[in-house]
Amino acid sequence: MGIEIKTNIEFGKDVTLDELKKEYKAIFLGIGADIPSTYKLTDKECKNIYKSNYILKEYNAKRIVENLGDVIVIGGGNVATDSARAAIRMGARSSTIVYRRDENKMPARKVELEEAIKDGVKVIYNTKVLSADVNSEEIKSVNCIRTDSSTEKVTDIENSEFSLKAGTIIFAIGLKPDKKLIEKQGIELDEKGLIKVDENYMTNIEGVFAGGDVSQNKATVCKAIEAGKNAAEAIDKYISVKFIAIQHLQ
Repeated sequence: MGIEIKTNIEFGKDVTLDELKKEYKAIFLGIGADIPSTYKLTDKECKNIYKSNYILKEYNAKRIVENLGDVIVIGGGNVATDSARAAIRMGARSSTIVYRRDENKMPARKVELEEAIKDGVKVIYNTKVLSADVNSEEIKSVNCIRTDSSTEKVTDIENSEFSLKAGTIIFAIGLKPDKKLIEKQGIELDEKGLIKVDENYMTNIEGVFAGGDVSQNKATVCKAIEAGKNAAEAIDKYISVKFIAIQHLQ
């Protein structure tokens, strides 16, 4: 189709937006969201707290993460079920997903959840992990609290704290775009840390478009493909109107 692919080029490091704009009439940013979300569980030095992308990369590379013990996966999406299943296959003694809302509000696909349960994964709903008990840099348990998710806002239930045995914690509560990288290029973000785009997928910088995980909350592969197709049509129209029409006039 005439597409040229250039590899080993890191956006923001090897090439900037200003440099690209000098050479191209339109630019599409499909850099995704690759910064894992986490929160603080302990002030102590601690082993065996992992991010989901690390666990899944190791598993796909057929490398085993040793000594997982009893695994607690924090999250409720497909990445959480994948991480919990990968932990089982890596030799975890047990693997439990802890999700702050009820089953009906769990974003993981039903088939993914069913397969995880078949693999031996346990699921605890309406529960939030507050902190981890650590001794000699090793996790011994996690402290949790029951939650009420009957409304849109999740609230903690008073005096409902309890603990779960744990040797490893895996965060699977979502990925976010690289805020520093994007803002350094002069691109505006919304309150959720996603790139702001208009109805034509254009950012605040004329001729610069974006789509997929970098501009859509809880995006899927299908949504990213849709954004790519729609943005391509918008880019084609933009170039036709702004540049080709001007050339005809000249």
